[in-house]
Amino acid sequence: MNINKETEAKYEKFAADKIGYKFNDLGIFITAMTHRSYVNEHRSSTHRHNERLEFLGDAVLEMAITDYLFKNTSDAEGKLTAYRAALVKTDSIADAGAKLGFEDYVRVSKGERQNNNGPRAMRVFIADAFEAVIGAIYLDGGYTPAAEFIYRNIVPKYEKIMEQGSWYDPKSNLQEWSQGTLGQQPKYRLLDETGPDHDKWFRVEVKVDGKRAGVGEASSKQEAERQAAKKALTTLKVGK
Repeated sequence: MNINKETEAKYEKFAADKIGYKFNDLGIFITAMTHRSYVNEHRSSTHRHNERLEFLGDAVLEMAITDYLFKNTSDAEGKLTAYRAALVKTDSIADAGAKLGFEDYVRVSKGERQNNNGPRAMRVFIADAFEAVIGAIYLDGGYTPAAEFIYRNIVPKYEKIMEQGSWYDPKSNLQEWSQGTLGQQPKYRLLDETGPDHDKWFRVEVKVDGKRAGVGEASSKQEAERQAAKKALTTLKVGK
């Protein structure tokens, strides 16, 4: 990777001011902030993108959150899994990255910035870069500074998640109610799938007792099902 002095200074300052970590190898941090589309657009100067670092960072993130929850709560495994899922989901990570100002530093192609079908794609780019940065910190300095970065930026969301009850899986709740009340499971059906591979948008319906009870939309099929179940719980007045 050919990095000019101006770019080095820009990312070194960003790392110091926002990431809170001084990289021994600044190049690995810049790679973490580089989307595949940028490499395709700048083949003569850039050859590495952040997908492998994202893969590594995802594992470190899950480990750090698991470690935190295990040490700080006494809840059963099922609830811990739900807490962790709420903390590490794309929206949570994207929010953390956006708060740190990632959007101005994520390196994506001009085409992606100009034609990304609204803010959804950029949020995915930010979330991917956030995980890649975790991977970069881990490779550069080990588990401890990577975990500290996670504790500063992701763990503080835990109290809000608990207050809002957003950790609770509405799909599980709907299934339990439907099975117990009606003796049957809810049925989900994909209504629509739009957008390019990196920015899919799904629309899903859920039927209970053969009738549409809710429709959900999201950037993943799983989350769209979750949103549909959440609306169904309101429609059916479950728990009220």
